[in-house]
Amino acid sequence: MYYDNNWAVVIPMANEESEFKLFTDELLMVLNRLQSGTVYLVVDTVSKDRTLELCRELSTTDERFITVYAPENKNVVDAYIRGYKEAYKNGHDIIIEMDAGMSHDPKAIPMFLRVLNEGNECAFGSRFINGGSMVKSPSSRVFLSRAGTFLSNVLLGTKMYDMTSGYQGFHAAIVKKIIEYPLLSKAHFYQTEIRYLLRKSKYAEIPIHYQAPSPSVSKKAIKNSLQVLWHYFANRFTQKHPNQL
Repeated sequence: MYYDNNWAVVIPMANEESEFKLFTDELLMVLNRLQSGTVYLVVDTVSKDRTLELCRELSTTDERFITVYAPENKNVVDAYIRGYKEAYKNGHDIIIEMDAGMSHDPKAIPMFLRVLNEGNECAFGSRFINGGSMVKSPSSRVFLSRAGTFLSNVLLGTKMYDMTSGYQGFHAAIVKKIIEYPLLSKAHFYQTEIRYLLRKSKYAEIPIHYQAPSPSVSKKAIKNSLQVLWHYFANRFTQKHPNQL
């Protein structure tokens, strides 16, 4: 199978010291097997352990890993966008976004590359299609993810099996649009907002295994999610906003 070898992965890193080696070793196996790829590790002041130090040590010994320290970040969405900006600036053709801590399995990266090399503009990871799963998460979080997908599809008119997963990949032209768009999300709804805005692009959903405990969702994050959801729902029926990338 042919892969565009000018691809990159963007990964926000915060308090990952305990699983740092396990996760980066998995990434290294993928990079070595494909003989290509660059990894952008985005760290900000949320991280209180040795994550930044470990990232910098890895970047020193392996040039395929680039540490991006971004103390100006105000939330996780800033971390994703900063990573996108770095990868886009460096001219990568395909950019994949994933989370650290083994919640997203690096072994799925080749599948994202295959889908994006088959004519799709976007590849969205899905826990709720055949072959996907969501394990080691509390039932309340599983319910929230499924309910969020159902509610988003009903109110926004999307037709995806998973509207809340964070494992996704894009061609550079799509990343440029994401960077330039005034996103409203500040927390978890970011992935849903992105998928809604890209609903008219050529995309495919990929089965992924989410296999780590999910952190609790704050009331502030839930409030922001509902506000952004209402904004796009209300604007679906007006011409005031393009509501797509």
